[in-house]
Amino acid sequence: MATHVITGAGSGIGAAVARRLHARGDDLVLHARDAGRAKELAAAFPGAKTLVGDLTDPDKLSWAFSHQSLPERVDTLLHIAGVVDLGPVGDLTPKSWHHQLNVNLIAPAELTRLFLPQLRAVRGQVLFVNSGAGLAAHADWSAYAASKHGLKALADALRHEEHGNGVRVTSVYPGRTASPMQAKVHRQEGKQYDAARWIDPESVATTILTTLDLPRDAQIPDVTIRPGTF
Repeated sequence: MATHVITGAGSGIGAAVARRLHARGDDLVLHARDAGRAKELAAAFPGAKTLVGDLTDPDKLSWAFSHQSLPERVDTLLHIAGVVDLGPVGDLTPKSWHHQLNVNLIAPAELTRLFLPQLRAVRGQVLFVNSGAGLAAHADWSAYAASKHGLKALADALRHEEHGNGVRVTSVYPGRTASPMQAKVHRQEGKQYDAARWIDPESVATTILTTLDLPRDAQIPDVTIRPGTF
């Protein structure tokens, strides 16, 4: 059985991926922002382990993990957690910029650093759930898009650095996906939210599992997913 460390397993794409991996009997290590959230995840995924650390404060992740038992084996590290806060550049405060950059970019970089020894040992895989905003920025999306453009740079550099160690690196770029985050985006945009218009998280999960299960003779560096209806 493979061991997967997953952020963002509480909802949306992360929950869909965790359910699929849990159903097939893989070992899960689910990141939680606090002890209460860890308890909820443990109840939702019996047998899964949890790891507590606040992604909004990546400077303290190493300290937080030093007081917990880390998995000895990590086959895949899946960065799925994310936050979004829309607004024009003229209105966004440093607090909003820091929040999105910390959760969407700096925390994934730090988690990757902390788990690289285990990933190298088994020639594992790091998967970043990015966004269409990581490929193109639009009005009111500057901070979020910047964090996701940075995440693309992180993944691209990591792929080159770890190629010799056999660690595969994949970036997944979903379009708008039916999730609590998408509902929040619609509220910020002042639009009515209709989940049926957007990608089902299960479809993104299928794509993610395909990249994880691909035989070792191949890899998928980047994959873009778009809604099937327009």
